[in-house]
Amino acid sequence: MIWHCQGDENMVDCKKATFGFDDLWEIMEYLRRPEEGCPWDAAQTHASIRKNFLEEAYEVCEAIDRQDNVLLCEELGDTLFQVVFHTRIAEEEGVFTMDDVTSGICKKMIERHPHVFGHHEKLEKPEDTYNVWDAVKAQEKSQKTYTDAMNDVAKTLPALMYAEKVQGRAKKSGFDWPAVSGAMDKVREEAAELQECIDRDEDIQEELGDLLFAAVNVARMRDVDPEEALLRATQKFMRRFALVEQMAGERLRTMSIEEMTALWQKAKEQSR
Repeated sequence: MIWHCQGDENMVDCKKATFGFDDLWEIMEYLRRPEEGCPWDAAQTHASIRKNFLEEAYEVCEAIDRQDNVLLCEELGDTLFQVVFHTRIAEEEGVFTMDDVTSGICKKMIERHPHVFGHHEKLEKPEDTYNVWDAVKAQEKSQKTYTDAMNDVAKTLPALMYAEKVQGRAKKSGFDWPAVSGAMDKVREEAAELQECIDRDEDIQEELGDLLFAAVNVARMRDVDPEEALLRATQKFMRRFALVEQMAGERLRTMSIEEMTALWQKAKEQSR
């Protein structure tokens, strides 16, 4: 199938009302052609478009947070294009095909839902499925220890999410605080150790990391997403800073930190 926006029995109408998945695959295939396609698309590799995939996934999440279904539809399309892009590169290299991708995920979903597709007893509550999923996954990946399960967590995740998942795997072994008060005590302990490093003018990276890890523990134990919590805190800061700048005007550049803090308190009261 040749793609040109012209009328010909051997060509596809680029102006047709709707397109299917096969059309998307054909477009990707044509874009990758060295001579007839796009020079940029044809030159890309898995590594060169790795960041693009991450960006598209985050944009899907933003559309969900905004409850914007029109934007969500668009961003899901962009993400699907990245899936097709990587799969087309792999097919050209003779590594795997789109059928391999779809077949793999279908088999995985069937195998990890024995309570739906197999002879496992039916599960009534969503949380009851976690143990079944984990048990099947551990068998698939030959995970024999809890450390194996921790090592399986993707190291490319955002750091807060990575910490939360590792802590969750540790919890399954019983290695967890019995109550959130223990986790809070650990936060205070790590904060004190960080302060000692600052007082001694030492490198704070390790102690700062310990403090953040301890804070993630508190979030996890209270069923709070640490990534979302930090995002909301950052957005709150931006809203309050905008109020500070609005109140200060041109004076902001010359104000002392004490004057700025006073305006910050006013902004904090207004934002409430």
